[in-house]
This record gives sequence, C-alpha cells and structure tokens, in this order.
Amino acid sequence: MVEDGGDGEGCDVNDRPAVVCRELLAALDASEGRRRRRKRDTTPDAIGLTIKRELLERAIAADPEPDAFEAWLHEQCLAAGGSEGGVRAMALSIFEEWRLAHDADAFRNWLARGAPSDDALSDEGSTTGR
Repeated sequence: MVEDGGDGEGCDVNDRPAVVCRELLAALDASEGRRRRRKRDTTPDAIGLTIKRELLERAIAADPEPDAFEAWLHEQCLAAGGSEGGVRAMALSIFEEWRLAHDADAFRNWLARGAPSDDALSDEGSTTGR
C-alpha cells in the first residue's frame, strides 16, 4: 500500500517507524549472540541492548508518523529523566538505523529478510570462539 507522504511522493506503508522497528527488534538477536560469546564483562552491552529493545517495543506500540518519529524519540529521552544518557544513545542509534533503512536498499532488504546472521544462529550456550 502506498500513501501520499505529504511531499507529493508515495510513502510505502512499510516505511512506518513501527514496521522498521519491528525488523530492527529481530536484528537484536544477532547482537545478543555476539554479546553472549564475548569473554569480557558484557553487562554494559546488556544494559544498552535492553534500553534499545524497550525503545523499539514502545515505538512499535505507539506507531508514530514517519515525520514525527524523531520528535517521538526525543520525547522518550526527556521522559527518561536521570537515565537520559543511555536512552539518548539508543534513540540516536534507532533513528540512524531507521534512516539507513530508507536510504540503503541492501540494509532494508536484509532487515526485511529477518536480519539473518551467523551470530543469531550460533549455539546460545557456546563459549568457544571461532
């Protein structure tokens, strides 16, 4: 389905932030796979990924308009209060990935295929390196 995006150009319904965020959420599995295999303390990574996962889930539920997505992410940062630093970093990451999904066909196609990755397919309990 194609809608008028207000600028005279068509806007595919798949360009909505909720759709891209749902695909980005699937891509987090690969990050989790890499994090679990690292030999160092990955607590900070886990905290960041948790913040990112929560933001993505909220974006899916809220389904903001594409033109308002950046402002919606900013509101999430302000609402975080004292935790704004981590939320801001993850909000920026999500916004950059959302823009990349619009600008880079290869990235968008990878997301649309479920973000396939060897890291996501690896044994969860594996502690050995490759």
